[in-house]
Amino acid sequence: MVGSPDFSLQQGLLSLLLLQVSMWGADAFVVIGPSEPIVAMLGADTVLPCRVSPVMNVEKMQLRWFRSQFSEAVYVYQDGLEEVEEQLVDFKGRTELVKDHITEGRVGVRIHSLRVSDNGMYKCFFKQGNDFEEAILELKVIGLGSGPHILIVGPEDAGIRVTCTGKGWFPQPEVQWRDEKEKKIPSLSEAETQDDDGLFQIETSLIVTDSSKRKVSCSMKNPFFGEEQVETISIPEPFFPRTSPWKIAFAATFPILWISLGAILFLFWRGQLEKKRVKKAEDEKEKEKKAKESLKIELAKRKALYEQDWTKANIYADWRKERFTEVVAALAPDTAHSNLKVSENGRCVSFCETSLNEEQESETIFSVLGQDQFTTGRHFWEVEIKMEAAESVLETRWGLGVCSDTVKRHGWFVESPEKNFWVVAFTEGEIKALTSTPRSLRLRKHPDKIGVFLDWEAGDVSFYNMTDDSHIYSFTGITFCGNLRPYFSLQGPVTISSISDHTNNCPTSSKTSLTHGTNNDVRVPQEAISLLST
Repeated sequence: MVGSPDFSLQQGLLSLLLLQVSMWGADAFVVIGPSEPIVAMLGADTVLPCRVSPVMNVEKMQLRWFRSQFSEAVYVYQDGLEEVEEQLVDFKGRTELVKDHITEGRVGVRIHSLRVSDNGMYKCFFKQGNDFEEAILELKVIGLGSGPHILIVGPEDAGIRVTCTGKGWFPQPEVQWRDEKEKKIPSLSEAETQDDDGLFQIETSLIVTDSSKRKVSCSMKNPFFGEEQVETISIPEPFFPRTSPWKIAFAATFPILWISLGAILFLFWRGQLEKKRVKKAEDEKEKEKKAKESLKIELAKRKALYEQDWTKANIYADWRKERFTEVVAALAPDTAHSNLKVSENGRCVSFCETSLNEEQESETIFSVLGQDQFTTGRHFWEVEIKMEAAESVLETRWGLGVCSDTVKRHGWFVESPEKNFWVVAFTEGEIKALTSTPRSLRLRKHPDKIGVFLDWEAGDVSFYNMTDDSHIYSFTGITFCGNLRPYFSLQGPVTISSISDHTNNCPTSSKTSLTHGTNNDVRVPQEAISLLST
């Protein structure tokens, strides 16, 4: 019957199954982490990997790795960018996203220079729209310390007391005494402490009473890594207590033997320390050599990719200069505003504070053109900028770029592409691209040296920070007509000069200076030069 209990149960199960199927079809995914703990050495680098199932592109997802609390962010990736605002201080500058297979749903966070505090549990969290999933990972940081070192303390309780010490271990190592037949011997005492870095220092002691079992060994073993270090010592026969007639002789010889043994151990320790120092220096030299070779290979790969389509790459200004002709821009005195003074060599100009009232000064742009005129080809020139303290940053204004030689430059005019000006300027206390609506540029820092790159055929005028090779702004898709010339506008105490002779041949200024730089034949980005130098 339709109203029977069995039929109602079947109908409910069918509805639940249909609901589950509809949920499966709504771009559902599962986040999967490694099934086993990730074991890594202290001071090394490691990766915390996660992936989604089924396989899908996660570039647009929000990705987060965190500790026990969601707010304890280790790494955050959202809208295709790294976000550092929520990142824990301990991980700033030590993490990066491994995204070689991000389109396949496989990503990971690399942690550099592992610390003891990095040990423990992590979670990776993937979110798309309202759907999110997470997985748990465990990282075990391993520190193999120094030791064990065995030291004979002296006679005690009818035997000889020996101690075994070690330091720099993490986690706390397993310590074990054994006799010469590998039989375990329980320790008399064991103490452990942790230093400021969280590394364990261990000291355990043993009293050997049987002179027939003078040979003992102490081992320290990392419980996760399984690495074990062992030291063995043989206690000389005279060290053991004798019957009364020998006690005086023992008491007399023990200090001498102890001093002799101490001297031997000290010399041995010094020798081992020197060997470690030499090996460490060799290892560091080899590591540096490999790093340089790896960097050269990486730079060769990057330059090969850059060469394939360099016109679309807004990076590596030093490589870009190889395709452009350098221009050491000289200024044309006949194009300078009457309040600008051009030097005799034509490569220096300064602002002259003559009698201008506030209204005239606010309604005038003081400009000068370069002597060079361009109607084809690729050209670049460099301008160094120095800004000194002024009563108000709003008093200082400079602009540089290119313009048509037929533009209007009298009184107050508009520097914009519609008026055949392609200019970047410092105005109102910030750097702007002077488009039809001036656009503020968020730069990492105020540029000290700017390169202007003109590509006539490509219709492109680009500006670069020549100090760190970073891109500032590009005017693209331009159809040039007529002659183009370098353009500079100045307001306030400003000086423009050639970098080679500005100290001797240029008018002095107490505020801001711009300097044309010369081209250094650099074939790799500036940030790589220090690593490649020998």
